[in-house]
Amino acid sequence: MPFRFSLMTGEYAHTRFIPSIEWRMSPAERTLADEFNDAGYDTALFGKWHLYGGFGHLPGYTVVKTSRSPIPRLYQGRFKRFSGFDICNDPNDTYIFNNEDPTPHKLEKYQTDGLFDLAMDYLREPDPREPPFALMLSVEPPHPLFTAPPVYMERWRGRELVLRPNVDLGREYNRRGPDSTVSLLDDMRTYYAMVENLDDNVGRLVAELRRLALLDDTTLMLVADHGELLGSHSLVSKQRPWEESAGIPLIASGPPTRGREGAVVADPVCTEDLFPTLLGAGGLAPRDAKPGIDLTTLMRGEVARLDRPGVLLEFVAELRPNMPFHDETWRGFRTQRYKYTVLGGAQGGAPWQFFDLERDPYEMRNLIEDPAAQDEIARHHGLLRDRLVATSDHYVLKPAYGAQGLNEWDATAAHQRRFG
Repeated sequence: MPFRFSLMTGEYAHTRFIPSIEWRMSPAERTLADEFNDAGYDTALFGKWHLYGGFGHLPGYTVVKTSRSPIPRLYQGRFKRFSGFDICNDPNDTYIFNNEDPTPHKLEKYQTDGLFDLAMDYLREPDPREPPFALMLSVEPPHPLFTAPPVYMERWRGRELVLRPNVDLGREYNRRGPDSTVSLLDDMRTYYAMVENLDDNVGRLVAELRRLALLDDTTLMLVADHGELLGSHSLVSKQRPWEESAGIPLIASGPPTRGREGAVVADPVCTEDLFPTLLGAGGLAPRDAKPGIDLTTLMRGEVARLDRPGVLLEFVAELRPNMPFHDETWRGFRTQRYKYTVLGGAQGGAPWQFFDLERDPYEMRNLIEDPAAQDEIARHHGLLRDRLVATSDHYVLKPAYGAQGLNEWDATAAHQRRFG
C-alpha cells in the first residue's frame, strides 16, 4: 500500500504515515489519473487497487471485507474507466467491479490472462482507439497464492534451478501455495511459472498494440510493488531492505527509450520517481512540486546519471501484532554502490546494516561493525539524516557517527509533564 500510494500521488509514504496494509487513500489526494485527465487523456485501470483498505484485521475494526467487496466510485482515484478490486490473493477466483456498479463480475480465466484480455478489449474500443490514453494494468501474480495455469505449472515441474548464493535450503519455510506438502524449490518453480505467464501476456499486449498501429507512440513501463525473498537470507515474502525484496524491476520501452533499446542504467531510482516519469513519457509535468525525478531524461540519454547521491528506503509502520517490524521499523539510504539501514522503535533507529553491493551483491556480509568501513558508513548516515530532514520524516533517529539525533523526545519527561 505505501508503494501504491507513492505511485498514485508521487509523495513519500511517510507523509501520510501509511502502514504496510489496512489504509485508505483520501479522495482529496491528487492522483496520476487527475494529471492525465486534465491533459485530455483517457484513463483506465484494470486489476488490483489496494488503496481502499479495511479488511478487519486490526484491533477495533468491525467491518469484514472480502475479495468481492466493491470499491466506491469516490475512492477509485478518478480513473475514467475502473475495472478492478482492492485485493484478491487467489488468481483463480478473481472478481472485478466496474466504475460505480457494485456487482462483482468473475474473471473466468486465470487473473493475469483475464486482466490482460480486459485491457486489450479497452484498446480496441472504440475501433480504433484514439490516443492519448493512460492505462494501468495491475496484476497480483507473482504473489501468494502461488499458482499458475496448468500448462505453465507443467512446464516448470521438476526443473533444475540455479539458486542465489544466499538461499538456505536447510530450514522450513511457510508454503506459499495451496499445497502444504511442496518444498521451497517447488514454490520457486511456481513463482517462475507465474512470471513466465506474465511475460507471455506482456507479449500479447505488445502484439495487439502493434496490430492496432499504437505501439510506436506508446510508452510501456513494467514495475512491481515489492519483491520476494524466496529463501534468500533464510526468509520468504517481503518487508525487508534486502535487494530481493526492495530492489524491484523497472523496465521501460517506447518513445523515451528509442535508440537506446537494451540499455541498463545503474543509478538507483525510487518509487517517488514513477509519478513524474509516467507523466514525462507523455510530455507532461506534475501540477505540483514532487520529490521524485522525471527519469525520461535518463532514458533518452540526455543525462548520464542523476544529480543526487542516492534514494531513501522506508518501512513506515506495521500495525498488525506479531508481524515483522511491528515494534520497530527501519529506514535506509541506497547509493549506487552501498546500502545503509537503521532499525529501531520509539527510542530511535540505530545503525543496523551496511552492505557493499559491488563486492557483495547478495548482501552476505554486514559491514556495520567493520573498522575499515566506518568512514563510508558515517557518510551514508549523514545522507540518510539529510534526506529525512528534507522530506519532513517523523522517523526517530538516534545520534550516531557524530551526528545529532532526529525527532528525539524524552518519554519520561513527557509523561511527567502530562501526568505529574
